[in-house]
Amino acid sequence: MQSTAFTLSPSLTLHKPRRPFISNRFDPSHFSLSASSPKPNESSSSSFHRRYWSVASSSSSSSFKFRPSTSLPTPASSDPDATRFETRATSVPESADEGSNALLKTLQLGSLFGLWYLFNIYFNIYNKQVLKVYQFPVTVTAIQFAVGAVLVLFLWTFNLHKRPKISGSLLAAILPLAMVHTLGNLFTNLSLGKVAVSFTHTIKAMEPFFSVVLSAIFLGEMPTALVVASLVPIVGGVALASVTEASFNWAGFGSAMASNLTFQSRNVLSKKVMVNKEETMDNINLFSTITVMSFFLLAPVAIFMEGVKFTPAYLQSAGLNVRQLYTRSLIAALCFHAYQQVSYMILQRVSPVTHSVGNCVKRVVVIVSSVLFFKTPVSPINALGTGIALSGVFLYSRAKRSKPKTKTA
Repeated sequence: MQSTAFTLSPSLTLHKPRRPFISNRFDPSHFSLSASSPKPNESSSSSFHRRYWSVASSSSSSSFKFRPSTSLPTPASSDPDATRFETRATSVPESADEGSNALLKTLQLGSLFGLWYLFNIYFNIYNKQVLKVYQFPVTVTAIQFAVGAVLVLFLWTFNLHKRPKISGSLLAAILPLAMVHTLGNLFTNLSLGKVAVSFTHTIKAMEPFFSVVLSAIFLGEMPTALVVASLVPIVGGVALASVTEASFNWAGFGSAMASNLTFQSRNVLSKKVMVNKEETMDNINLFSTITVMSFFLLAPVAIFMEGVKFTPAYLQSAGLNVRQLYTRSLIAALCFHAYQQVSYMILQRVSPVTHSVGNCVKRVVVIVSSVLFFKTPVSPINALGTGIALSGVFLYSRAKRSKPKTKTA
């Protein structure tokens, strides 16, 4: 017998909609639900899904079979699209975090280098102006240490920075650093008082030479053949610039060379101290302690060698502008402490050789700015020697970055 089928749809207008009757003989096995996602072109794309039930009657069976012909909305938790969205939202690749952290560290290091150069430019300009009219470099250096010591005590007194736990053994370890730090700054001021700022920093471009030698002696870092070859134009360029320098004298030249030796010794020794320092002895506290110790080391020497000649009465008797000299000395001292502090912050993040390369790049900026500010006469041969020396510095930095490949068996 042919079976007939009729459809009851919710969209039909019924006078008395009745609830479907389910008999006791209803077989659950004949009731099937299909959970499928609605297609975009169907009317089920709206929030309401249309459902209709087909009731089939057959001669062979008096039972009714209720079969939903459309899909029911699935729970949000079982939606495959939602599951994929949650997986993408919670799954963050580790390379993204590492890349952002590396970028942040690079920006911080670049900002520190920029501040290092800026403070150094202002220090050299104001310091040279003071040393031109007040030719007492030991007293000037002691005053710069005094201003730095006052800033350090201010930070520690008002707990703006955590005070270190200083012991006798720690002071004994820092004492060599303080001594070479004091001598390095004193030799720099001696050179700036004798020759032009540009010539002093041209001589100080030889710092990579001293850095390579001292790193090999104290840190066991043996230079490669490329590094040694890059030192040749540095030394040759400095020699050529020294021969043609109008303000050349042996006192200024020797003081600049001595500052190279002492500063690179400080960098290597401070790197060894910072590796095994206490928790409270960070880079700021290390430099702060060195500054205070340097003041106490140099102040008696300044009084013994040059006397007390920074009082207003003495400056007035010498025909100097007291207010102008004090202002420039204060600015130079603040910039001195600032660029030295930033230098130590950079040294904690990089190796002594990299620090020396950055220091040589700083020489370029200082040389150009000082020549423009003081209108220093520069001969073509002198400029050529300075350029050769700075080119050697560039080759040196490139040679340090290229590491020799290890041979595999």
